[in-house]
Amino acid sequence: MPLVSSDFRPPIPFRNGHASTLYSALLRKPNGPDQQRERIYLEDGDFLDLDWTRQPTGANRLIVLLHGLEGNAQRPYMLGSARLFSENGYDICAVNFRGCSGEPNLAFRSYHSGATEDLSAVLRHIVKTASYRQIYLKGFSLGGNLILKFLGEQSDLTRHIQGAVAISVPCDLHDSLIQLNRRGNWIYAQRFLKSLREKVEEKQRRFPSAFPHGGVERIHSLKDFDDVYTSQAHGFKDALDYYKKCSSLPFLSSVNTPTLLLNAQNDSFLGGKCYPTEQCREHSYIHFESPRFGGHVGFVDTGTYYYSEKRSLEFLNALN
Repeated sequence: MPLVSSDFRPPIPFRNGHASTLYSALLRKPNGPDQQRERIYLEDGDFLDLDWTRQPTGANRLIVLLHGLEGNAQRPYMLGSARLFSENGYDICAVNFRGCSGEPNLAFRSYHSGATEDLSAVLRHIVKTASYRQIYLKGFSLGGNLILKFLGEQSDLTRHIQGAVAISVPCDLHDSLIQLNRRGNWIYAQRFLKSLREKVEEKQRRFPSAFPHGGVERIHSLKDFDDVYTSQAHGFKDALDYYKKCSSLPFLSSVNTPTLLLNAQNDSFLGGKCYPTEQCREHSYIHFESPRFGGHVGFVDTGTYYYSEKRSLEFLNALN
């Protein structure tokens, strides 16, 4: 402990990582729970939209869900998790990152893999306006990296978190970028790039002076996006500086909250540095599980719920 052995074996078609990834992202249609939207305003005048699912008679437990790159609270992996936790007595706060809730955010800046200040704002709002006895975090891909970094930073808010789960996490952002640039991941990279370029176009229309050397016309790759926009909008020198400072890997040793990290071995988004076996081998708090199968935010299983969803509930319930 806390290296966790895994006997997860999905149905045969989904033992292929790409099949698991694509089916889960494009074809899964979970019957998600009802959601009620709350908008909170941030110190810089921008906003975040939170999609809540609450127990009809109130709950003492809350799980905060964080989506991945260009996701939102209505993605299948978010709805599947929300439904299972709701059925088991949890309230759910599904966070939409800046600019991901269906309308552009107000500021030039947006969200990124290390923007723990926005997670902190959400948690401060929850602690101030509610009285949950237990608060948990669960994040997917980018959202998982953000959670691990947040826990490792050990802010004053960490004491309010009883446990966390991080799924398919690019613990080393540069390593993950290298993997996404491989030929076998072309379809994923292009899908992300199209959405990100559209957002830069919108930013360029509203903030033309922020792009003195050009904007969307300079973006031909995911690294270009981080050089042209992410780094400049969020105070980093360039893309590589952003990857170095926002990767969760250097923060793992400081995590002191019980946490499950679940990264499939056949996740094509992740390179070797995203599997922190040695860092977690003697770790007192991070339980690292790396099943052979699962793809990226996949983990298709028999029945209604995915392995990652059932495993998350099992892990967090065991902490009570």
